[in-house]
Amino acid sequence: MSSSVAAPDWIKRLADEERRRDSVRNKEDDTAARKAELVRLNGRRLVDELRATMTRDVEAFRAEFAGDPARDVVVDATAADGGFTVAKPAPAAVSLTVTPNLAAALVVCLYRFTLTGGLPPREDRIDVMFSGDGETLQMKHHGTGRLFATAEALSEFLLIPVLTGRPR
Repeated sequence: MSSSVAAPDWIKRLADEERRRDSVRNKEDDTAARKAELVRLNGRRLVDELRATMTRDVEAFRAEFAGDPARDVVVDATAADGGFTVAKPAPAAVSLTVTPNLAAALVVCLYRFTLTGGLPPREDRIDVMFSGDGETLQMKHHGTGRLFATAEALSEFLLIPVLTGRPR
């Protein structure tokens, strides 16, 4: 024979709140799992698209300044991890190293500006995260939350400091 005890109202409220929290946590876990799967399936493709777009944009910039060695920007895509470097020569030398970390759903973008007058180089780091709602995957600037819907938009954002030789 079992005896049941009527739960006080506060226990019922607490149990209802806990069920709601469990439901929210389960939805968040499901969304995170879908995002991780999207990054696994599409992250490398997005990085490859970004590299191709930036290479195209660099070539277009160089064509605008044909024969100008100070604007002979190059893209080096030989990194084994799918990363690449964009470099502009002196006098306003700057390099941008793009390093994907698909396990962390992140692309690290490191600028290195070579200053004149014997000053040490200036480094700026921008983290671009993979962002998605579980259905589509985009890239987002971690610091500002700015969302880049296309590789063209992210290419412009990343290349302006390299092409001008001036930090953001």
